[in-house]
Amino acid sequence: MSGVPAGRLPAPYAAPGRRALQVTLVAAAGFYLFRYGLDRPAAAVYALFAAVALGGLSRIPGTGRQRAGVVLRLIPVGWVLVTAGTWLSVRTWSAAAGMLVIGFALAFSAVGGPRPAGAAPGLQLLYILPSFPPYHPGALGERLLGTTTGMALLVVTEALLFPEPDPPPYRERAAHAASVAARCARLLTTPPYALTRADVRTVREAGHRLRSLSVPEADRPAGPGVRPRALAHTGLAARTLLSRLPRLSTPPDAPTQTGASGPTAPGKPPRPAPNGPARPRTTPDTYDATDPPAASDPTERPTGPSDGPAAHAERSPAPTAPTAPTAPTEERPRPPHPPTTGDSPTEHTTRPGTTPDTPANATTAPPAAVGDTGPPDIAAAVLTAVARLADGTAGCLRVGTSPVGEYKELAAVRAVLVAQGMVASAAAPDVLRRHAAVLEVADAALAMGAAADLAAHGRRAAIVGPPERFWYAGPRAPALWWHRVRGHAERRSVFFQNAVRIALALTAARLVAGVDTLPHGFWALLATLTLTRTTVEETWSAIRSALVGTLAGALVAGGTLALATTHTTVYAVVLPLWMLFAFTVGPVKGVGWAQGLFTVLVALVFAQLAPPTWQLAEVRLLDVVVGSAIGAVFGLLAWPRGAQDELRFASAELLRKAAEIVVATGAAVARREPVPAVPGPPGHRSLRHAVILAESAYVQFQSEPAPFGGRGRTVAPAAVDWQAALMAGHHTLWGSQRLLEPPHTGLGPPAAGTVSRLGDHVAGRMLLISAALDPGGDTPEAPLPRLDRSLAGAGAEPPGAPGLYYATVSWLDSLMADLSRIARAGPAPGPGGGAPAR
Repeated sequence: MSGVPAGRLPAPYAAPGRRALQVTLVAAAGFYLFRYGLDRPAAAVYALFAAVALGGLSRIPGTGRQRAGVVLRLIPVGWVLVTAGTWLSVRTWSAAAGMLVIGFALAFSAVGGPRPAGAAPGLQLLYILPSFPPYHPGALGERLLGTTTGMALLVVTEALLFPEPDPPPYRERAAHAASVAARCARLLTTPPYALTRADVRTVREAGHRLRSLSVPEADRPAGPGVRPRALAHTGLAARTLLSRLPRLSTPPDAPTQTGASGPTAPGKPPRPAPNGPARPRTTPDTYDATDPPAASDPTERPTGPSDGPAAHAERSPAPTAPTAPTAPTEERPRPPHPPTTGDSPTEHTTRPGTTPDTPANATTAPPAAVGDTGPPDIAAAVLTAVARLADGTAGCLRVGTSPVGEYKELAAVRAVLVAQGMVASAAAPDVLRRHAAVLEVADAALAMGAAADLAAHGRRAAIVGPPERFWYAGPRAPALWWHRVRGHAERRSVFFQNAVRIALALTAARLVAGVDTLPHGFWALLATLTLTRTTVEETWSAIRSALVGTLAGALVAGGTLALATTHTTVYAVVLPLWMLFAFTVGPVKGVGWAQGLFTVLVALVFAQLAPPTWQLAEVRLLDVVVGSAIGAVFGLLAWPRGAQDELRFASAELLRKAAEIVVATGAAVARREPVPAVPGPPGHRSLRHAVILAESAYVQFQSEPAPFGGRGRTVAPAAVDWQAALMAGHHTLWGSQRLLEPPHTGLGPPAAGTVSRLGDHVAGRMLLISAALDPGGDTPEAPLPRLDRSLAGAGAEPPGAPGLYYATVSWLDSLMADLSRIARAGPAPGPGGGAPAR
């Protein structure tokens, strides 16, 4: 069976209709089995509500089989919640205290990825239902039986009924991107050393397939474990590699046209190539192979949390500095000792002429092993090794073969190019700039290969990557979960804010229902749970629709109960039909229809459990009014703007931290004395944490409506590319780590002065934008500045400057390009304020 035929239902109702049929079959089967077959009404209620909670209220992403696996693993959690609710219902205060703790824990579990986030509302209901009187521990066995039956039947129907085709897994998407990168790297080693527009389109498509919006929520590597983190790191490195390859300029002495052959001198017109028609050259400075749609595009609305850049780092920057992608950012402890491969103390240090990317047992190939004809040959050898490693990475992701040999080969040939760039060179500046770009490609490929090996083999991976980037390879799963939780356990985290808001609202609703002995009080908590949103504007909108819908539903339910009176056969016949209708139409028509239809549904259920009266509909309406009022109060008091303020605060803090690192890195590179090797440069950890908070706020911001209230000092500018701000943070980290890798001997006075001046200029622009986003109490309010894309003075060519100088200037120039994207051209805000661009 492949699903409901396309002609039976309109397209918007097809998917909800299939889902509704699954929930209806499970809920009706469990309810009728226990109510009429075994005469166990308590088990009947729990079987029905377990199916409704996990199948209707929850929004677990993925295919049917994926959802079935999630529900199967949640069965023990359901037992714990039902047991806790049963025992804590002895007193109102104990039930409310349990609601506070359990409500916060379930809501905060969203930090674990989209699956825990989607299941949390349904799990809340499994505690709410037994936490109300009567206090009857003797019924615990019957409650657990009903809960288990409902969840087990849901697992079966999810797995077998209406099977869905499995989308390409993220691992296959990353493998495809690696294969595309390998092909492009090979094309860049042969004349005319450039990619066609068709090649760049292929690169762009491969990079787009790795973006979070292109990946189903269930397949996004958002978990805190080693393999999900490594897979997210692989995707980020692959996207970085794909964005770098099209930007490699044609070598200055390479032939580019048909006709005679032969290299040309720097600055002279290039000689034609000896072979047939040449591939037209792309324009690196104006065409970004992975450039996504504009941030204001209404389709750019990811759902589901993730703290990794694979999920939120939507724009690859346009750098040419030799930077390397770091691990998915998260505040992390520094490893107490670097990983070792033996007992020799020399294996704990970096050899001269290598970098931390070079394996401890890799040998440094001499220049003659690469080629004796000059820098272009060395660059070509690096690109050839990049292609081999990319092919090995694709094989590793598909069949599990470790690319350790290709990794060592690229690390060795890269070390040669690094060594050449550390000293003053007579090579033309264009050649040195190209070498900087090639090194950046190599760094991205090395990170991709090491992350893929870790994603495929876990802690048994053959490649030992740099501990500063692959910090998550050592700690066990509990430690990784603790780091994830600790990183968001602060008031600036939107996950923390959401958990506090819903936990306080549910606790208040439980206290009100207990103190006032509200009949069927769990309906009030259900209203609070389903109507409380992340912004007060959205909460008010949902409440208005819900109250209208509930009133209409109460009128229909009251009329039905008055007409059918105690004829339970009528309710038993109508219930499954109404349930199918409600779960099909409600998700499409909106919250008002859903509340109204659910009001009638619960009346049909409870009319079969006790002698019904029309007053049951009145009680339902009262409960919804109480629950929605409590939700509105806490939506107004607890972070009423949701992620919209937090994104502005977090982006401003990110830019302030980035400015500090830019200044410190520029000063370190400009010094003439050698820079000592330090594991994790100061300031990087705080910037990583700032990126974590900004990324999580950005994800929630994409799903929220316009800001509440008028435009003022607390409203973000009307045209902000938040993705560019996030990528400026990532790019600052990558470039700083690369430039501070030992060994280097600093720059001469002219080059050092230029680097310091340019670094100060970029840092000043970062602070200027951060002040516009989040002005202090006495900071004059100013519009978001529009900056030039290029960095003035970046074209300077101090005599005798080494490749390190050009790498640093390229990094700063690329950061300037990131900053120029933050202030986007967009519509001015209206009189009542405008929503920031998304």
